[in-house]
Amino acid sequence: MDALPESLQRKLDTLSDAPGVYLWKDAQGNVLYVGKAKRLKSRVRSYFAADSASSIKNQYLVRHIADVETIVVNSEAQSLLLENNLIKEYQPRFNVRLKDDKSYPSIAVTLGEPFPRVLVTRRLDLPGARYFGPYTDVALLRKTLAIVRRLYTVRSCHDDLPREHRDRPCLDYYIGRCRAPCVGWQAVEEYRGMIAEVVDFLEGRTVDVRGKVREAMLAASGRQDYERAGLLRDQLKWLEQIDTPAGVEVVGTGDADVVGYARDGDDAVGVFLRVRDGRVIAREHAFLENLAEESDDQILEFLLVRSYVPMQGRVRRLVLPFPPADVDLLQEILPETEWNVPHRGTARRWLDLADQNARHLMESLRIESFETDERAGDPVYALGRDLGLNVVPRSMICVDISTNQGRDTVGSLVWFEAGRPRKSEYRKFKIKGPGQQDDFAAVHEVVTRFLSRRHEEGKPFPDLIVIDGGKGQLSAAVDAATAAGTPEIPIISLAKKEEEVFLPGRADSIRLSRRSPSLRLLQRIRDEAHRFGVAYNRKRRTQRTITSALLDIPGVGPNRRRVLLERFGSLAGVKSATAAEIASLPGFSSRLAERILGILAEK
Repeated sequence: MDALPESLQRKLDTLSDAPGVYLWKDAQGNVLYVGKAKRLKSRVRSYFAADSASSIKNQYLVRHIADVETIVVNSEAQSLLLENNLIKEYQPRFNVRLKDDKSYPSIAVTLGEPFPRVLVTRRLDLPGARYFGPYTDVALLRKTLAIVRRLYTVRSCHDDLPREHRDRPCLDYYIGRCRAPCVGWQAVEEYRGMIAEVVDFLEGRTVDVRGKVREAMLAASGRQDYERAGLLRDQLKWLEQIDTPAGVEVVGTGDADVVGYARDGDDAVGVFLRVRDGRVIAREHAFLENLAEESDDQILEFLLVRSYVPMQGRVRRLVLPFPPADVDLLQEILPETEWNVPHRGTARRWLDLADQNARHLMESLRIESFETDERAGDPVYALGRDLGLNVVPRSMICVDISTNQGRDTVGSLVWFEAGRPRKSEYRKFKIKGPGQQDDFAAVHEVVTRFLSRRHEEGKPFPDLIVIDGGKGQLSAAVDAATAAGTPEIPIISLAKKEEEVFLPGRADSIRLSRRSPSLRLLQRIRDEAHRFGVAYNRKRRTQRTITSALLDIPGVGPNRRRVLLERFGSLAGVKSATAAEIASLPGFSSRLAERILGILAEK
């Protein structure tokens, strides 16, 4: 190693043994890397030790180091927080980076004011404000804010109420968007009662809000204030619409913040689910890059410090996929937090949902990168070259096999042209026989039926058949193609665990580069076929659950079961509905609605 500059060597000789943060700089004074240390002296000097050469990243970093700056703090926990702040400030090239790192907007309720407002802000220093967010999806923020404005008459002015006083209300009053507290036409108590409902809504407690609105509507109707009752009825309809979307899942009960995690080489994604009363009310995420030499537990620590610690509205329970690098240090930063790495039960189901979201976002990131590469060149040519095919695989099919909770087996098949799915060519094949039928036989049957149908209809065959699986599934598909009289069609399989590509007649797999357009193309079509199969099985499972529960109810036949499924989406949705909501459906009466709820309550 070359001799260090004299000025740098002097600094290394006089380093403190206290905890703190160090900043490596180049000759131009640019910050290359920010790190934390329990003892600055030993940690900083370790970069120039003999064994540091084992790290390629450190070798490259050390070659560019010309200076170091250190900041001493009182504790290791403070060093962790300071490191995070300095990384955000300087964005050094050698640190783990958040993709699209920026200050995301939040919704603020200014509870410190007598007449609070509901604002969108990137500042977190409004006195007495309660924050919801930050929202990485601005469209979701706008939708949430629009619903609040539709449901509640929250003032939009910036008046300092009640100190400032207007002579007449603004336009919002005349269009029903405000009840004019600025001229004294709405009391503080009534206004703050409404704001309490807004906070409940933003926290995800829409069931409680629905109950309050329904009670107020009935009370207004009882005193013959029909105009007020009509407004409350409209609010209730809006709440019912937003309380039944497919995107909101109910998994058990209780409150938790749940962290999902997925990684693909140098990239990773963290997902933060906010679970309140068992309902997922929000999802935030963070993409990370430049992770070549970082372990998963270190990345999780970075995610928690960088994205979770600053979050508003955290709850006591934090559910994690695995322990972060330094739990003791993080517990010092978050002393009230209960750390949980579950293996079963409700928390495990929450975690599975968060991990599923993380994997989905990682696939989206991969597809986004794939499309960037695709613009630079057609990946089907690269795939044909890498696989040694005689023709460019412009048309491909992908076969995925899935089992619906051991009941039956379904084969999903999607046709792709130039790497893009053809919506008219999504096929499902129900495999007859026991639900535990092995994947090899299922693959054989799907390929046989598909090729036979193409032959009977006189339609062209694909240039390539891709099977989701390993050697066994590939062998079954090759046997089916040979039996169908089409042995010339190229067939490969893609094994997901190591992303290995298997070809007929080859003992060893092909390992394509993780960044290659060929592998990304195969992953994309495999993931789309799998998504299609999972979505179909989920739909069938939901239908079977609600159908089986309703079979024993007199007066509820197939048509009425279908209506209930379409309206409420699930058995839980039917159970949580009111008799009036069920009775409002075509073909239902109040008496039948009461019977349905009574029988379901006993199940």
